[in-house]
Amino acid sequence: MSVREQLRDARFAAGVFARKPFQVLLQVTNRCNMKCNFCAFWSNGVAPSAEMTLNDFAAFEAQLTEMGTFLVSIEGGEPFLRPDLVDIVSIFGKRHIPLLYTNGWYVDDANARALWSAGLAQVGVSIDYADAAHHDRRRGVAGAFEQAWRAVEILRDTAPHRGKAVHVMTVLMEDNTADLDAILKRSKQARVGHCATLLSSGGFRRAPGASMPSPEAAATLANLWSEHTHFRMFGSYMRAIEPFLRGGAMPACHAGVQSFNVDHIGNVSPCIEKIDRACGNIKSEPLSVIHRRLVEADAGRGCQQCWTACRGFAQALGDGGTVDTWRDLALRMRSL
Repeated sequence: MSVREQLRDARFAAGVFARKPFQVLLQVTNRCNMKCNFCAFWSNGVAPSAEMTLNDFAAFEAQLTEMGTFLVSIEGGEPFLRPDLVDIVSIFGKRHIPLLYTNGWYVDDANARALWSAGLAQVGVSIDYADAAHHDRRRGVAGAFEQAWRAVEILRDTAPHRGKAVHVMTVLMEDNTADLDAILKRSKQARVGHCATLLSSGGFRRAPGASMPSPEAAATLANLWSEHTHFRMFGSYMRAIEPFLRGGAMPACHAGVQSFNVDHIGNVSPCIEKIDRACGNIKSEPLSVIHRRLVEADAGRGCQQCWTACRGFAQALGDGGTVDTWRDLALRMRSL
């Protein structure tokens, strides 16, 4: 790890300890080349001219820096539909920790190398099933499965830290939980990490094409996390999936306080599940003003609508984190 990366990570850790905001989900576009039937973001795309510009992103990054060092999750839609994606990553790569989530369709050697050079810290490629037929049918594009695995290999082979900077991302649903062990074995064979998120079926722009896993099926997830050491998730998150599905008491959500969401046109909301409840737009108001509004609203208070990975990350490190979560962050999140 370079000195620059060490300093960046140290600033991030210091901000978390100080209970500063540390996570932002950023949809750079809602446009997508796939039509996954559990997601409706692709149906809300706008013309490229209406999306945030590089100047907008640069102004936003400067305001983030005033607040601390952020984990910036660059998402979509499909981010590669932005021809200026490398420039976007470069803006956040100087002083923050940019992550990228993609379906892998547009990844090639040239753009992969350009993204790593721009400062990309981590990339996740979406793969939800152990076989092509199920994955392609869910994504609505023939060949999506094979291209996703090709993208994993290209990103791994071009990354400065190889597989430590790449992971497969799996959305856990009723019909694929039994596949997870096989997908984990393949990601291990590919020498990359693995992450997973529980499906969200109740958030805004979530389509009804998939169902949550049963609590009984989810009971195996914590064991899979223990068995597969390249499974880069907080143990606290994995262990809480089954209780969440059974309707058990969950930790209080404080979305909007230490984490928040910014959509493709600049609207700021507490989280990706509540993007219809914007508290302001970064193109017309200072982020500090909007964030103060988010904190005062405390929109996550009492909400138990989801148990997605972004919430799990915010919960694990919120209020300064715990010994267990810091151990997972230092070891598990860097494992192979």
